[in-house]
Amino acid sequence: MNEMALTEGKVKTTLLRFTLPFLAATLLQFLYGAADLIIVGQFANAAGVSAVSTGSQIMQMFTGLAMGLASGGTVIVGQYWGARRREDVQETIGTMFCFFTLFALAMTAFILLFVDPIIAVMNVPEEAKAPAWDYIFICGCGTIFITGYNMVSGILRGMGDSKRPMYFVMVACVVNVVGDLILVGGFGMGAAGAAIATVASQALSLLLSVLVLRRKDFPFDFKRASFRIHRDKLISLVKLGTPVAIQNILVSLSFLIITAIVNNIGLVESAAVGTAGRIGDFGLLGPIAFLSAISAMVAQNIGAGREDRAKATLKYGILFSLVFGVVMFVLLQLFPQGAMSIFNNDQRVIEAGALYLRSFCFDSLLTCFVFSLNGFFGGCGRTGFALANSVLATFLVRVPVVLIVSLIPDTTIFHIGMATPLASAFQVVVQLIYYRLGRWKGAVLVQEGAPTSES
Repeated sequence: MNEMALTEGKVKTTLLRFTLPFLAATLLQFLYGAADLIIVGQFANAAGVSAVSTGSQIMQMFTGLAMGLASGGTVIVGQYWGARRREDVQETIGTMFCFFTLFALAMTAFILLFVDPIIAVMNVPEEAKAPAWDYIFICGCGTIFITGYNMVSGILRGMGDSKRPMYFVMVACVVNVVGDLILVGGFGMGAAGAAIATVASQALSLLLSVLVLRRKDFPFDFKRASFRIHRDKLISLVKLGTPVAIQNILVSLSFLIITAIVNNIGLVESAAVGTAGRIGDFGLLGPIAFLSAISAMVAQNIGAGREDRAKATLKYGILFSLVFGVVMFVLLQLFPQGAMSIFNNDQRVIEAGALYLRSFCFDSLLTCFVFSLNGFFGGCGRTGFALANSVLATFLVRVPVVLIVSLIPDTTIFHIGMATPLASAFQVVVQLIYYRLGRWKGAVLVQEGAPTSES
């Protein structure tokens, strides 16, 4: 196994070593997702770009739902692993396999049944409706694969293994890029070709991960009798994972609202904001990597009764991720058009996107605090607080600001871009107050009982 002892050694060194594979994996995931937009942008027209950018945001919302539930598994596995309760780890894994299979099937059915209403609600430009339908439908067919990958990755990260999830997504990234070049660039299949490449790469990644785990010293035997739902583990999984899942949906929903409003402005603005959103996602790679690493490391240390190490993990996580935030902010302020030109060769789209990025990029600084603190609270088992904070930021700040600004005469997408950093600033204030109050303490799943075996 490749797991690290997250409860031992110097905190900053352990955190950095554990996070580096996370960072590589998030970079690969970004390239994996951005490949569709980049290649479609080079070989198709603005309608294709609008279709992929809108469709990928919709699919990201469903992916965020799966990732949120998987993060609950990371916390549970992490706390049990830190407490050396191997039998509970095995029962949690069996529960997750069963639950996520049912969840993925239900989500797939929902997406396939409601493609038309989704496109209608999103105000997709007329020219982009047909390719957007193709992209969403095809990606929806592959929902079970991306759900399975996130489940397996959540389990491994809870055990301190951040390397193998990186290897799995590396395979998916390479297959997706090659598939895009062949289907989009070679056969001119546009958004549909990009979707087919995406689903194929997800399926291969999941298959590889399961095959590898069955051949290693993994704390699950893959016997039929072990695939069963344990009621107490399911309750903990839903209790911890659902708030994160809902939070991810609300964040995605708020950006979908922004996209729908911009779609109503025009095709160029739609393509510009969709492309700029991908660039913004790149700026989140560092904070996202540290969020996942902090959550897993804090969970193990809380399970082991090491609150001091958990707090130190948060401190170093903020400092490290802030380095990425500052670099991204400076680059986007100085070279916004250069960043846009990587994804698109339409000068109108480049200029509009650069305008949006100049205001949106302030979020690069604030998310370093938002993500690190959410990772800490999640590792402590306080995912409900993160949800409540996200709801407030979404419906009291982000959405109202976009709606109000869109009604102002002669408004531009520069002003719309300010909604995101304003919402993040609100979240940071609330998070710091909550941390100072110490309400995050005492949410340990495994306080009682002795270790069942050595891990």
